[in-house]
Amino acid sequence: MSASPRDGAPLADAGPRPWIALLEGFLGSALMLAGSMGVGWIANGSPMIRNPVVIALRTEGTGVLVSTILLVVGAMVLLRSWLRLGQRLAGWGPGALRQVVLAVACWGAPLLLAVPIYSRDVYAYTGQGRLVAEGMNPYTTGISALNNWFMLGTDPSWAENRTPYGPLFLWLARGVVAVTGAQPDFSVLLFRVLAGAGVALCVVYVPKLAAAHGFNGARALWITAANPLFLISFIASAHNDSLMVGLAVAGTYYAVMKKPFLAIALVTASIAVKPVTIVLLPFIGLLWAGAAAGWGRRIACWAGTAALAGGLLFLAGLPNGLGLGWMWAILDGTPGYTGYSPSGFGGQMVELAGDAVGLDGAILADVFRTVLRVAGVCVAAALVFFGDPGKVVRRMGVAMAAVVLLAPIIQPWYILWFLPFLAATGIRNNWQVKGIYVVVGFFVVFGAQDQVFVWNFVSLPVTAAALAYWVALAAVAYLLLVDVHTRKLLVTRGRPLPPHAEVAGPRPGSR
Repeated sequence: MSASPRDGAPLADAGPRPWIALLEGFLGSALMLAGSMGVGWIANGSPMIRNPVVIALRTEGTGVLVSTILLVVGAMVLLRSWLRLGQRLAGWGPGALRQVVLAVACWGAPLLLAVPIYSRDVYAYTGQGRLVAEGMNPYTTGISALNNWFMLGTDPSWAENRTPYGPLFLWLARGVVAVTGAQPDFSVLLFRVLAGAGVALCVVYVPKLAAAHGFNGARALWITAANPLFLISFIASAHNDSLMVGLAVAGTYYAVMKKPFLAIALVTASIAVKPVTIVLLPFIGLLWAGAAAGWGRRIACWAGTAALAGGLLFLAGLPNGLGLGWMWAILDGTPGYTGYSPSGFGGQMVELAGDAVGLDGAILADVFRTVLRVAGVCVAAALVFFGDPGKVVRRMGVAMAAVVLLAPIIQPWYILWFLPFLAATGIRNNWQVKGIYVVVGFFVVFGAQDQVFVWNFVSLPVTAAALAYWVALAAVAYLLLVDVHTRKLLVTRGRPLPPHAEVAGPRPGSR
């Protein structure tokens, strides 16, 4: 299939033998599928837990160790196949978009059948659907109010937590429970279907959004949806973030195409899945106003956007008496931090320094994290009011990145909240794309060794987490130091893209 420049592909050769990378990635996903049977997250109430093969993989040391190796090696093979596909399609010419879509499809297919890996939040979705079905409000009641909640796979950390999701997603979760009767395996499959809808929206609209800005759609989609972090988080883990991101990207595209009412409806639906995308609404108002708009029109479009979105969200909360309970997720952040976030790591350093000089390091660390969180919001607000009127979507992506990266808690898949907007508005083939390689690789390796399930009674000569860590480290060393193809990506100067490979025509100044 050929693609026109408007579709995001320049007139150049699509590259040598991309099918090799496609097959390699399929193999990696298949290995992850096999490994998930032994160390993925299976609900205790699942019939799968009584399957003889699954029992052998999960109760015998050899089975656990082999499953761990398969999962990690599969993830690293998938990472390499993504990198190699980018190299093989370096011209990003006619047919490149088709190859990237095929990659998303064939690499994602085995993950549709995998036991949940890297996260088990999907089981909490079933619990939240049960709460709604039983007439309880997930914004005030934790999953522990349900009978048999633990046997259905929910992480105990969700026991007393209020749901941070919007009313649309709670409707969908209620629908899944109505169809499946809360059977865990069938529920996971249906939540994967919902996540797949988000993936499909990204596959359709990321190239369109990139082309609307004059950038190559195939390359933007490769960066966004073919990367292993996207596939694992949005298919294997079945995170509802997939639907949130897909709706947000679709809405942004229609805002760029001057269809404001459809754009606001789609972005509001995204907020009603997960409220964090409320950050995008002011930028949708700017796109509605247009690049040449004065402050009067901008304010009017912001007001119209807020009124329409607010009205839709109010109506969405009427069924089941959900109301505006989702707003707590914006106003009352989750306590704690992740050690690899700038806020988390920096706070630890501040705490150590404070304790070393006789001050209360814990208080200083809390102040530091609060300052960074507020700074992220301030950066996002500043980008609403200031910046190039022709680069509103770029400003939107940077605003979301600031909110995410300066927050105390950064889950691996949070990076995917803003990546589509940056990819669609141009990621250069220099330190920018190398930064994407590092971030994606880090989180793929981190998840592979952090989210491995092993029963406590299984005796192992080495812990599964330690084994996963060393296998992943060896694979990273191979990619960086040994592999003659992938080692060029970080340790040497990036090869310039052919003319027009990043750009698919002149960039419209009004976008």
